[in-house]
Amino acid sequence: MELTYLQAILIGLMQGVTELFPVSSLGHSILVPALLGGSWKHLVTESTSSHSEGSPYLAFIVALHVATAIALLIFFRKEWIKLIKAFFKTLNTRKINNSDEKMIWLIIAATIPVGATGLIFEHQLRVLFAKPLFAAIFLTINGVILLAGERLRQSNEVQKQLKGTASVTRVSIPEGKSLSELSFREAGFIGIAQTAALFAGISRSGISLVAGLMRGLDHEDAARFSFLLATPVILAAGLLKIPSLFTEGGKGILGQALVGSIVAGIAAYLSVKFLTKYFETRTLKPFGIYCLIFGIICIIKFH
Repeated sequence: MELTYLQAILIGLMQGVTELFPVSSLGHSILVPALLGGSWKHLVTESTSSHSEGSPYLAFIVALHVATAIALLIFFRKEWIKLIKAFFKTLNTRKINNSDEKMIWLIIAATIPVGATGLIFEHQLRVLFAKPLFAAIFLTINGVILLAGERLRQSNEVQKQLKGTASVTRVSIPEGKSLSELSFREAGFIGIAQTAALFAGISRSGISLVAGLMRGLDHEDAARFSFLLATPVILAAGLLKIPSLFTEGGKGILGQALVGSIVAGIAAYLSVKFLTKYFETRTLKPFGIYCLIFGIICIIKFH
């Protein structure tokens, strides 16, 4: 497989941004090369073939994922230091006494469903559905999920303001819940929701953000939990498959993988810095509209 340094840089930039923005990095890594055609399209057809478990392009994408996870670790380094200390303290005391101790176990509770499902079904789902048309369909669905989540949240708030009138809230969403008030069952619900991201086009960060909003978190806390939760999921998946980069096929792109990873890591760091600020006051609506428009265009193109 030929992967140029220009392709490595551009794909690394795209990965670093789309992994954290709620627009699906996997969907874009399939759709953008397919739209560009030529040698770019070949990358997609190779990585989605039934014999692609050890494909160099897949190994390259895995390296970019690891770089993204490292960027998240660096950005939230102070928080992760506290959480790791809290984890070992709970193992010693067998009790949860503060918010940090609860947070680390919430992350573990939410990681188990997506981790177990990914180990069992990831390759099968990638072979079956990681094609341009399917990615376009799921990206459109992702847009619907983002917009529907915002609509339900907004409708729920309006209904509560009108409490006592004839209006009835069909979907009850807890109001004003903080991360420390999140239950382990609710964390598990967010983790289960994340498993939908195994389909190319469904965003991991987007689906977990919507799930967090549905459990009463505000956008800022939902985003923070989503990014903390993404770190072990992305890192574990990446480290599990990184040895494939050192197979005979992968050795030819080690330089490209290094350059692409550096670009992806920088892009991811800047993205999470932007998004943590963005979600203090803004919503998922622009990302939902983007996914709908881009998804529909790609459906028309690849149908």
